[in-house]
This record gives sequence, C-alpha cells and structure tokens, in this order.
Amino acid sequence: MNSEKLYDVLRAPVVTEKTARAGEFNQYVFQVATSASKPQIKAAVEQVFEVNVEAVQVVNQRGKTRRFRGMPGRRADTKKAYVTLAEGQTIDFGAAG
Repeated sequence: MNSEKLYDVLRAPVVTEKTARAGEFNQYVFQVATSASKPQIKAAVEQVFEVNVEAVQVVNQRGKTRRFRGMPGRRADTKKAYVTLAEGQTIDFGAAG
C-alpha cells in the first residue's frame, strides 16, 4: 500500500475521555474512511506511526437525523477503529513534526 492511500485510510485520532481510558489498555482510537478494512487500518497505523498492531476493532456509526430550518437532513456515517498495540509501544499525538 503506498503512502498516499495510508493517509486516506486514517482521518484523525479521536481524543476524548473515553479514549483516554482506552489508552490504559494500550488502545488508540482513530476516525477512518468508511470503506477501510481491518487489514488496511492495521497497515496504515503500522507504517505511519512505526508500531506493531496486535488487533483492530471497528465501529460503524450511522449518521443522526437532524432538522435544519424545518427541513429534515442526515449527518454522514462515520467509522472508528480501536487499535490495540503490542506491549510497550505507544503513540504520541502531541508530538507534531
């Protein structure tokens, strides 16, 4: 997989209180492309962050139905990936390069 497609798979890290608790179990959460598969997510995280991934779980979230100025609409569907790293490995999101 070339490096351009890697950045299409991983959209952004999800940083919330819940994901901070998941960090205690060596898990990190990413917003990913809705078309991304588990092997693609694993390859992208391993190559971009240079870590060893043990497991990947994905969550498909349906977009909420909302109204705007009386007209019904729908938010976009999203996909999150919970990535478990090998023991002793970490990802530092604070280090901007």
